[in-house]
Amino acid sequence: MSPEDFRRHGHAVVDWIADYLGGVETHPVLSRVAPGSIRDALPTSPPTHAESVETMLADLDRVIMPGITHWQSPNFFAYFPCNASGPSILGEMLSAGLGIQGMLWATSPACTELETHVLDWLVEMLDLPTFFRSDGEGGGVIQDTASSATLCALLAARDRATGWRSNEHGLTGGPPLVAYASTEAHSSMEKAMAIAGLGRANLRLVEVDERFAMRPQALAERIAADRADGRLPIFCCANIGSTSSTAIDPLGPIGEVCRREGMWLHVDAAMCGTAALCPEFRWIHKGIEHADSYCFNPHKWMFVNFDCDCFWVRNRADLVRTLSVLPEYLRNEATASGKVVDYRDWQIPLGRRFRALKLWMTIRHYGVAGLQRAIRDHVSWARWFADRVRDDDRFELVVEPPASLVCFRLRSSDDANERMLAALNATGELMLSHTRLEGRYTLRFSVGATLATKGHVERAWRAIESAATGIG
Repeated sequence: MSPEDFRRHGHAVVDWIADYLGGVETHPVLSRVAPGSIRDALPTSPPTHAESVETMLADLDRVIMPGITHWQSPNFFAYFPCNASGPSILGEMLSAGLGIQGMLWATSPACTELETHVLDWLVEMLDLPTFFRSDGEGGGVIQDTASSATLCALLAARDRATGWRSNEHGLTGGPPLVAYASTEAHSSMEKAMAIAGLGRANLRLVEVDERFAMRPQALAERIAADRADGRLPIFCCANIGSTSSTAIDPLGPIGEVCRREGMWLHVDAAMCGTAALCPEFRWIHKGIEHADSYCFNPHKWMFVNFDCDCFWVRNRADLVRTLSVLPEYLRNEATASGKVVDYRDWQIPLGRRFRALKLWMTIRHYGVAGLQRAIRDHVSWARWFADRVRDDDRFELVVEPPASLVCFRLRSSDDANERMLAALNATGELMLSHTRLEGRYTLRFSVGATLATKGHVERAWRAIESAATGIG
């Protein structure tokens, strides 16, 4: 494809994206295709001869679009926001166009230095402890997801606890290593235990209180029991915004337990961490000074398209020592000087994309004030929705919403709630998701789409009222 052909087709693709975002609300939010229908519409064999971009775009509309669930719809209230934005999409396009490989500082200095700088910006924007800045012993890096951040933190904790013996010789000859998280923690914690070689059976899920936050005393008791059984506690993952209900674990008391026990404290703020852009919501970070690592996902609630997780460590040497391997073909003068960051040593894979571009462009487009305004709007609309739930005797709030997720249900059976969710999603006009809290089927209403307005929240509530009437 020549540069001029690329220009022409690129304009067509940008027009397609702009038209899509402008009309996304006209599509049914939840895809209605049957399993296998997309593959059935595709040729069984690849094309022998070249096909035109025009033909590909036509097939995008004909074949692919029916199988899309529209996460960018302002009527998408399921799971969590996965909100793209214009500046972020442009940054992603520029990254793809440059096509650089950012594994080393030497392979593209701007890729590394922009990432380091923007992660330092975010320390200031979120009012995180200064020990996470790159000008001290810590620093930040962009991972793909919070799942990868948790795994990297667990690996560093494993090696630190064993004096890096496990890094060189594996997990032999020592006591079983144990990690802790609340019963509401993300499933990535269980997967990380398996990948790190610690075993899922050595993950302790700690009891939660009435707000689904970890009980520090229960954590301390679990640790004491494991020590008595000859196990070595090494790691605790605390939530700032659990997946099911955005529960906020008490970092201060948990951190004190971890410091006393010599354990690594990782804080997973995947969605809710974005709220700390606003000073009035920074109470969620109370006790963060105890953390050895912290992550949050701008690709959830900060208008940066997937994937983009920001991950900081208190002491980068712990992470680098665990993940660094330097074969001859990667040796270079800059790395040998010790004056640069090589982010290949901060993550699982060797290769890495130029993710910092889209983060940089999004922050610059909105400005801190613009991001704060959007977060405040979303929290305000979620609170308005929660008030409607309180005022309707047919419904109940399962837990008070700390941010922009409302967990509620009919004052009825699980079956009735399940039928109501199915009826709502079947309309195509909106989409919610569910979880179970205290064993009860619970509906989740997550506010945060880039294109959403309060009017969309109000219309969603009217649809929910109507569906409840139909359930009886």
